[in-house]
Amino acid sequence: QVQLMESGGGTVQAGGSLKLSCAASGRTFSPYAMGWFRQTPGKEREFVGAISWSAGKTYYRDSVKGRFTISRDSFKNTVDLQMSSLKPVDTGVYYCAARNTLGMVELASRYDYWGQGTQVTVSS
Repeated sequence: QVQLMESGGGTVQAGGSLKLSCAASGRTFSPYAMGWFRQTPGKEREFVGAISWSAGKTYYRDSVKGRFTISRDSFKNTVDLQMSSLKPVDTGVYYCAARNTLGMVELASRYDYWGQGTQVTVSS
C-alpha cells in the first residue's frame, strides 16, 4: 500500500506563490505518473498537472501553463507543485495522486492512490 501526504497549502494574495509537496511512503514506490488535482465545493475534481515518474515528462492544464511547475525527486519519493502568479480561480483543495498504469494522465479515475488534500486559498 502507498500513502501520499501533501503539505504546503495556505492562503496567499493574488499574484503570489506557493509550493506544494507530496511525499510518498509505503511499499516500493515506482508509479507510472504522479498527478495534481484540485477541487472546489460543488465541482468535479479537475486535473492540474502531472509528471511521468521515469522520464520526468510534465503535463499541465492550459490555465496553469507558464505559472505552475511540477518536479519530482525519485530518490526521496516526492513530487512538488510550484505555483506562481496565483489567481483567485486557483483556490481549492489540492490533491496529489499516483497511478501505476499507462494512459491519459488527466483522468482522475485512473489514479490508484490519493493524498488527503491541502487547502489553497488565493485572495483578491
